[in-house]
Amino acid sequence: MLVKKNLSLKDIYKFAGQHLLWLFPWMLSVTALYYFTHWKFITIPWLPLSLIGTAVAFYVGFKNNQSYDRLWEARKIWGAMVNNSRKLSTMVKNIKGENSVSDESTDNIRKKIIHNHIVYLYQLREQLLRPVRWEHVSLYGAFGFYNQKRRDRIFKDFENELKEIHYLRYISKEEIQELQQFNNPATQLLDQQTQLIQKLLDQHSINYMQQIELQASINSFYDEQGRAERIKNFPFPRKYASFSFVFVCIFVFLLPFGIVGEFAKLGDEMIWLSIPVGVIVGFIYVVMELIGDYSENPFEGLQNDIPMLSICRTIEIDLLQMMGERYSQTYSA
Repeated sequence: MLVKKNLSLKDIYKFAGQHLLWLFPWMLSVTALYYFTHWKFITIPWLPLSLIGTAVAFYVGFKNNQSYDRLWEARKIWGAMVNNSRKLSTMVKNIKGENSVSDESTDNIRKKIIHNHIVYLYQLREQLLRPVRWEHVSLYGAFGFYNQKRRDRIFKDFENELKEIHYLRYISKEEIQELQQFNNPATQLLDQQTQLIQKLLDQHSINYMQQIELQASINSFYDEQGRAERIKNFPFPRKYASFSFVFVCIFVFLLPFGIVGEFAKLGDEMIWLSIPVGVIVGFIYVVMELIGDYSENPFEGLQNDIPMLSICRTIEIDLLQMMGERYSQTYSA
């Protein structure tokens, strides 16, 4: 996710600059056709074109609002993950029964709960990043190839970080292989957390009320995971998304036929001004469409995504420090 205050021209070009490669030739071809032929019948009155542009702007604005709602809900889910993880860690570390005795077995169970939780967060991130067919990286042809390259380029920035994050630091190879047998390993990790809490109860390290509190904390992760999976597995209504794209295409197609007629009223030489004006107006509409289009899927690994890796790493550091363990300094910033 981009976190800079302002985007540079380079960032803007990377996001939408490729659309200038067809906008400029289209505006140029219509302008040149009118200039050399003076076919007035190809022009469109400005009033109906402006009505179309206004309607498209309202429609695209509605789509962008709904896309942002999905993005912001996803961010709230991971914000809750941060808070609930800290609550779970401090309860696991400090809650003890009246007659509990701290020994190596109990301490290992408590540490195991924290380690399993760290693995759970990274596993959930991995599951949410798996492409589904309506996301950009799953498109056919050049569009899918381009977005896959863009995603690979983003992931490459964190290549060293991802290498350091490996489940062997927290769980064994056998446990990894066992998890791989399930369709949803993240939920299995939560189930293991419940089993570990039950062990603490069986060893009288916690009482029944404390078990209920700890289990309620685990249940909160089931809730947040379910909300995240709902966003991931239920697409933004495709008619809203698709018709927005179609309407923008129609407007941009008609745009030079309306602009060239207006500039022709100022004289033949002024006709050429319709090219830069048409490119600017068309680019604005295209970018508005792209912003909403790339915001509707907050878990696909592109620039508008939730920074799950950064959030997971923040939680990991907090939890390890609570348990008095050291963590890698390589990418803690």
